Amino acid sequence: MTLKAISPADARTAIAAGARLIDIRGTDEHARQHIPGAQNVPLDRMSDLKSDGRPVVFHCRTGMRTSANAAALAAAARGVPSYVLTGGIDAWRSAGHPVVANRSQPMEIMRQVQITTGSLVLIGVLLGLFVSPGFFALSGLVGAGLLLAGVSGWCGMAHLLRVMPWNRRVAA
Repeated sequence: MTLKAISPADARTAIAAGARLIDIRGTDEHARQHIPGAQNVPLDRMSDLKSDGRPVVFHCRTGMRTSANAAALAAAARGVPSYVLTGGIDAWRSAGHPVVANRSQPMEIMRQVQITTGSLVLIGVLLGLFVSPGFFALSGLVGAGLLLAGVSGWCGMAHLLRVMPWNRRVAA
């Protein structure tokens, strides 16, 4: 079974007719911004999704994650009609549909990782150029960490950032 892509307007019609809206993003992303009535079932916990026989509309931020994982999402829907919201929550918001935003929630962990790693690489390069070549090692270590995260799927920096005080407000 494959998932049919539907527009925000068609998704809204399906939801009004009783379809379930499932947000596959992480809990931190969902806590910061979500579509009213969306149930958060992160992609890594999709096996927890319980079918109640109603059609399902899956969404992420831009539609990339839902499209890339369409086969797993279709399997998790257990035979009920399933759809992917084209363009995700970004397209939903652009179409003028309501979105609940809580800016007091921390920024998504992966964006924090990107900002932190980019800053460390830049600092390492600048210190290596203007202070001492030994500081280039900082950029090398960050690169090695990114390589390890990509190969293993485990990101130490994400785990470290997740326990920082500013990230403790995320609703589980």
